[in-house]
Amino acid sequence: MKNMFLTAIVASTALVSCGTVQSLVQNTFPYTTNVLISTGVPADKEVSSTATATNVQTWVGGNNNAKIKDVRISDAKISVVSPSGGNLSALKSIKVYVSSSGTKERLVASRSPISTNAASLNLDLNDTGFLDEVVKSSGLTVRTVYELKNQTSSDMNLKIALNFSSVPAK
Repeated sequence: MKNMFLTAIVASTALVSCGTVQSLVQNTFPYTTNVLISTGVPADKEVSSTATATNVQTWVGGNNNAKIKDVRISDAKISVVSPSGGNLSALKSIKVYVSSSGTKERLVASRSPISTNAASLNLDLNDTGFLDEVVKSSGLTVRTVYELKNQTSSDMNLKIALNFSSVPAK
């Protein structure tokens, strides 16, 4: 009985340790881009802004050389960079897509409707499955599609911050 109890404790400890090691080796890497909303942008019309990432390829090795796998979106946040003291009340909705050379565009995060006067907001993550092919390819492109409730009285600069998570490839 003692041996069975001791074996159960050792087995449980080993399983917990494996989970801890797995979480320690899991990688998280960021990507940020800025979106400029000009005063001339009309309300109630979807507008698109595209940016190409170079730091993600540097971070993960790029061109499928990265020794990572199971890449997923883990966090997405939008925040007002300028004007100082600005908020997100002018936004009606936002969608964030990722793609790269030779890959199909994938919706990774969105929020609709946006009803906040805060300067930052976490976006809802879309379950897009694994993004290995997109993130590890060259020229990761992030396209942001937004719609305004009303025109802004001054230019707004927004920061889109995406975090991707992965595990080491064997």
